[in-house]
Amino acid sequence: MRDILKKLEALRQVALQGGGEKRIEAHHHKGKLTARERLEVLLDPNSFEEWDMFVEHRCHDFHMENNKIPGDGVVTGYGTIQGRQVFVFSQDFTVFGGSLSETHAEKIAKIMDKALQVGAPVIGLNDSGGARIQEGVESLAGYATIFQRNVLASGVIPQISVIMGPCAGGAVYSPAMTDFIFMVKHSSYMYVTGPDVVKTVTHETVSHEDLGGALTHTQKSGVADLAFENDIEALLEVRRFFEFLPLSNRETPPFKETSDSPDRMDLSLDRLVPMNSSKGYNMKDLLIKVVDEGDFYELQPDFAANIIIGFGRMAGETVGFVANQPLVLAGCLDIDSSRKAARFVRFCDCFSIPLVTFVDVPGFLPGTTQEEDGIIKHGSKLLFAFAEATVPKVTVITRKAYGGAYDVMSSKHLRGDVNFAWPSAEIAVMGARGAVEILFKKDLKNKEKIDAYTQEYGEKFATPFVAASRGYIDDIVLPHTTRMRICRSLKMLKNKIIENPWKKHDNIPL
Repeated sequence: MRDILKKLEALRQVALQGGGEKRIEAHHHKGKLTARERLEVLLDPNSFEEWDMFVEHRCHDFHMENNKIPGDGVVTGYGTIQGRQVFVFSQDFTVFGGSLSETHAEKIAKIMDKALQVGAPVIGLNDSGGARIQEGVESLAGYATIFQRNVLASGVIPQISVIMGPCAGGAVYSPAMTDFIFMVKHSSYMYVTGPDVVKTVTHETVSHEDLGGALTHTQKSGVADLAFENDIEALLEVRRFFEFLPLSNRETPPFKETSDSPDRMDLSLDRLVPMNSSKGYNMKDLLIKVVDEGDFYELQPDFAANIIIGFGRMAGETVGFVANQPLVLAGCLDIDSSRKAARFVRFCDCFSIPLVTFVDVPGFLPGTTQEEDGIIKHGSKLLFAFAEATVPKVTVITRKAYGGAYDVMSSKHLRGDVNFAWPSAEIAVMGARGAVEILFKKDLKNKEKIDAYTQEYGEKFATPFVAASRGYIDDIVLPHTTRMRICRSLKMLKNKIIENPWKKHDNIPL
């Protein structure tokens, strides 16, 4: 027995050392934590239960049989964050560059299978050079086994990817199918083909950072949700973010005690919307003043900034927020903002997170570029997502709600449960001036007549009163009462039950 225990301890020490001291030092020199150090930051102290520490690869080609390290480049298991269970894998770049082998994939698949069975999220810390070339198709098959589990887990358990190093080729598709992607600035990147391949095929010269760095994916492509300065900040922010989420679609998000009264009012909101309807204002001010203790967790703030998405709490309960941003493109909906918000709405609906929508939208962004790139199809994704959602939906129109964009933004006609408007709301087919110029083309040269018609149209239609008279708006509320009215509505809707017709799955306009 003593010999076995000695062998066990020796193997354990080899596994804990990963690729060895030199490679660990090189890793630290780049400002990066090792796979195990990352888990120590992410998880509660002493909560990590590791699986498959002694697993080794089975490759016998290219002299690989003489080069085996216990764990095979990935640390897997489960632990807790703020006492709540989570399954994790952390790729170890010091072992074969974190490359994915058949056994490496099996380890990840094992914890994903168990997470599905017990109903707990999966967080993946990605730091890998890609498929292990020595194993060929077996490595590719390993990726596919992970992809399949990503698909089966979608909408059942939250999946979070943290890109903490390279993530290239087939490796990018697993994070792409997870619910949220976080990156680390200047040390992580994602792309399907690297700079060398790009140069060979297209003759473009591009750096790793420009091709697939954190800023590229948080500002231009929208692939990633947030980018952080370093490993520690990223992991601590994931801990904070995790607190907003339920463990599975069988549970509700955690309740957080707060001293912030649901009846709290904020008189400054009465002055938020400018008197001049063409002047912008910051919708984030409203979000911060409405949520519990001003704690709003925004996602994708630097991509499609004309719409805001994120989580906050109302009376201790997690809520998903979608809001037009008048400071960017006047709050218009375009292709990117529609895709961004639609995916967020669908996530909230998957996991029974109520939706609160703040509306100030003059319409869809016009232009040949938008039409040629498919605004019709992409814009309908957001419409589809709101219409499909069965979670409690509360909508507040703060100012403009024009045309089809009024319908799309969680209107009463898309099964909005409670729809409020501020007195400053303008609900119409289009702005007064534009409407008059269409209706009275023959009088366009008569400025006095056009001005009079514009005023008449505005007084009659560019108000919340017509919509309220038809029951499309449940109440016209004073801005400073917004938090109170939303909290009361969400409390009333807590036990809402509504079901869509049975189907194998829907066919959202992809």
